[in-house]
This record gives sequence, C-alpha cells and structure tokens, in this order.
Amino acid sequence: MRKIILSLCVVLLACSSHKEKKETATVMNKSSDKVIIYQLMTRLFGNKATVNKQYGTIEENGVGKFEDINNVALKAIRDLGATHIWCTGVIEHAVLTDYTKYGIPLDDADVVKGRAGSPYAIKDYYDVDPDLAVDVPHRMEEFEALVSRTHEAGLKVIIDFVPNHVARAYKSDAKPEGVRDLGEQDDTSQAFSPGNNFYYLPGQSFRVPSGYNPLGDYTFPTKDGKFEETPAKVTGNDQFTASPGINEWFETVKLNYGVDILGGRKSYFDPVPDTWIKMRDILIFWAKKSVDGFRCDMAEMVPVEFWGWVIPQVREVNANIIFIAEIYNPDQYRNYIEAGRFDYLYDKVLLYDTLRLLINGQLGTKDIGEIQKRLSGINSNMLHFLENHDEQRIASKFFAGSPWKALPGMVISATIDKGPVMIYFGQEVGEPAYGAEGFQGDDGRTTIFDYWGVAEHQKWMNNGRFDGEMLSEEQKQLRQFYGRLLNIAATNTSITRGEYIDITEFNQRQSNFNEKVHAFLRYYQSEKVLIVTSFNDQEQNVKVEIPHEAAIEIGIEAQARHAVKDILGNEGKLEIENLILNLPVKPYASHIFQIQ
Repeated sequence: MRKIILSLCVVLLACSSHKEKKETATVMNKSSDKVIIYQLMTRLFGNKATVNKQYGTIEENGVGKFEDINNVALKAIRDLGATHIWCTGVIEHAVLTDYTKYGIPLDDADVVKGRAGSPYAIKDYYDVDPDLAVDVPHRMEEFEALVSRTHEAGLKVIIDFVPNHVARAYKSDAKPEGVRDLGEQDDTSQAFSPGNNFYYLPGQSFRVPSGYNPLGDYTFPTKDGKFEETPAKVTGNDQFTASPGINEWFETVKLNYGVDILGGRKSYFDPVPDTWIKMRDILIFWAKKSVDGFRCDMAEMVPVEFWGWVIPQVREVNANIIFIAEIYNPDQYRNYIEAGRFDYLYDKVLLYDTLRLLINGQLGTKDIGEIQKRLSGINSNMLHFLENHDEQRIASKFFAGSPWKALPGMVISATIDKGPVMIYFGQEVGEPAYGAEGFQGDDGRTTIFDYWGVAEHQKWMNNGRFDGEMLSEEQKQLRQFYGRLLNIAATNTSITRGEYIDITEFNQRQSNFNEKVHAFLRYYQSEKVLIVTSFNDQEQNVKVEIPHEAAIEIGIEAQARHAVKDILGNEGKLEIENLILNLPVKPYASHIFQIQ
C-alpha cells in the first residue's frame, strides 16, 4: 500500500510546474461565491511548544494565542482557498489553569475534562478564554483585534455558539450591567418550570462519576472527588440522574428552553421563555463584535422554534451573518432550514459517513448518488468535511492511515454541491494525531481537552513563519493539492453556481467502471466540468460515458470531439469523443476536467 501511495505522490509532484503555480496565484485573487471554511482550534493553532507531556500544564506544553493568528498566517490560509476561519474555543470555558490573580475563580477539577477543559463547557458566555490572551485583563480587546485583522486579510470569522448546555460551575463575571445570570432566578424546588434556565433533580445532590480521576496522577487544588451541587442539575446530554457515568457529558448541565423533557416533552413557548431571551442577547452581543457566523453546537437538541425566533433578530444586527447547525438527524434537515432559518447544516451522517466507508473499502460509489437524491432541494445547504475537531484524523491509524487515500473523497466533498466545504487545521499536511494527550487518550483525534502541540501542523507553522519550510516534500505536495482544490471549488462557476448531474450509476450499469470510481458533471451557462475520482488501489483504464440526456442538458454535441483540460493539475491531453472519455486512472486519483 505504501508503494502505491508513494507512486501517487510522484505523479502529483510531476504535475507541479512554474506555470501551474502562477495560475494558482491568479485564481487566489478572485472572490468566492462558495463558503470555504478553515477550522482551527484556537489554543492549538499557534502553539510552538513541542514537549507534549500527558496532562502537561500550560507552562509545560504551551498554548496558542489570539496574536499567533497573525497577518502572515491569515494570508496563508486565504491563499489556501479559505473564505472563513472557524475559531474554535473562543468563549470562556472551564479550565484547570490558575487565573485567580485576574479575579477568575478556580474551576473544580472534578467537573472539568482535561487540563485545558472542553471548549463546549462554557463558563461565561460574555467572555473569552484567558488562555488565548497575552495580556489577560485585555483578552477581549485581543479577540476584537483578531477579528479586525482577519477581515483585513479578506477572511470572515465564525465562532462557536453553545446553546444546549453550560459548565456545571457557570457564572458570568463579565456580563453587561443589568444582565441576570443563568439560573439566578430559578425556582430550584421545581424539576421543570418554563421560567427556569435549568432542569433540576429536587432532593438529590450531584455525585462525581465513579472512577473519574481528573489529571491522572497530578494534583490540583480543587481535586477532591467532590462537587457541591444541590439540587443536582440534568446533564447536557439529557441524563436525568444525580450520578452520571464517566462517558456522559457530566461536566455540563442542560439548558431549559421551555420544553418539559421530564414530562412528555410538552412545550411552553408563550410567553417567550427566559432562556430564549438570555441566549438571544448573548448572540447579539457577539454579533456586535463583528463576527460573521456562528457554528451552533448540537443545534438539534434545542427546539427548532427557538432558532426560527432568534436568527431573524440576530440578522437585524448583521444581515449577512451565517448560522451553521451541528445536526445528526437527516429527517430534521429540512425543518432546521425552513423553520429554523439555518443557512447550513453538518452533512456528517450522510456524505461524511459514506465517504469514510468508501475510503476504507466498505461501500461503493453509487451510494453517493442516493444521498444527492435524498437531499434534493437542500444540497446547497449542506456543509461537507472529512475532518473536524470531533472526528478522527484521516491520516490516523483509526481512519485511512494515509492522507492520500482520502483525496478523492475530499474532491467530492469540495465540488459536489454549491454549499460550503471545510477542512481542519493540519489536515492539509497529513496530521495523524499521534499520542495520548490527556483526558481524550490516543484515539486518532487532536485533543480538545488538553494543552498540546500539533506536530505536523507545527512544521508548516515553522516557529511562526507559516511558510511550510519544515514540511517534507510529500507534505508540501499534499498542501499544494488542497490549495489547488479549494481555490477551484471557491472560484469555478460550474461548482459555485452550477447544477449537478450524477453519471456514476449510468456508467456502472454499462460496466464502464467499477464501484470504486465516481463521476459527475457540474455546469453553469457555458461552463462545464466533469469530475472523476477513483478509490481503487490499483491503476485502471476506465471509460467515462456522458449519457445523451446529460449531453443535451449541459450543451455539448454527441458526435463532436471536445477537448478537456484537467484543472486540478494532472498532465496530458484528452478528448471526449462520441460522449466517451477513455481515461487511465492512477490509484486514489482525482480529475476535474474543464470541457472545452
């Protein structure tokens, strides 16, 4: 397998030329009709430390700062093809680092996961993580400066909004004057009340999960196996117990949006629940910081009626702000677009899961066409990806074991729809997420719970130069591939505005290629592209035939010859003759043919 992958690298390297690089630079200067997201874990992105000690402190393992996402880094991300950066972990969450000298109380180790804590256990919706600031008292100003320079670099900023749950020790010390804290006015004698911000278990006290040992063998002033909470609150993942398990979201508590989840899920939305108003005000607070979008964590665990009520109000502050829903139930997709007013939804359960199985040889390419049919009418609302902070790295032993094997899946993700595509920092250089960082362990994901240095990404970062000089030649070629692909996806009008025609099923019925090859057309006015990808581990000669009905639709003559140019960078002159393209396909190869 390694021999096959290396041969592919040689082929791709051979496609790099001075002319090609010049063309890429020209493409990069164009604006995009398609959202291309570069997600980065803010505390990890700029970290230069390489100690990587399990459960290491911030002093030992280091941490990235807002200022590390500097003009050079932003230009490099923009040149890669991105239009937006998603800065993950901005809002203040529970951490096990001592900031008491700045008036920030210690968090309780027994309800914090990892040394740096989960960025989804929010402790103050009106503040930013002090880890990310060089000058902690001025941390908000440092975030605002990041937003400003990101905009100056031609990029937009997305941050997380975590609406479903908060840290157990939530308490805002930065809330604007006159704002009441979550839970401050709750009637804690009631398990559920429409006016409460939380759900309660009256008469019960919270108990730390049995066997939980925060920080392993290390100590911390608040580590004692106890956390005082009476009455106990319901956990973020709807566990109605005072003693949740270690694999539950025990460090968080569920917010109450007026749904009696303890009594048949009856809704009480009139009058508007207090939680709705508080969360609206939080969203507007951040919208006024000039952020350009919100990735809404576990959006489907919050009633769709809330989203339909709140999103238009936030858009009164910024009409162009985008909302992305993390959602895993395809049966609810249309509801969260139509009633919830979301712009984009995670397409994890359908396209991501299918591509992952396909990359690992467990599915065939015809399944992709079935997904496109199922999502007809909302395809452009789907956010595609192969990596994010929740998923295992492509290059890890838990996924593909090689970044090259996944490239055909990445090409499909980036080009199949008008909607957005996303990559996760380090993906473009083959980061494998080696090591047991702390709470998360060695599971093929880059930690979201501990301080850490992301080794392969750090080679591209090159001590803050962001020039990739420490990368291997193979990694440089991989990053160039991503840059070429994302810039095509961002600027080619067939992809950003055009329609989609699947021709995979037709060709497989004709026995033109096997179940590991995929082909489709995208077209817009006179522009048209044919995209062919192969998940085969051997070179094959395939025949790609355009059905007559498709030829008529995209406007090409059946009896004519049509030259094609592979704009993804593969060399060679080819023609479509009598609607047939005969194509030698390398292992895990991808082609984007501009039809002349």
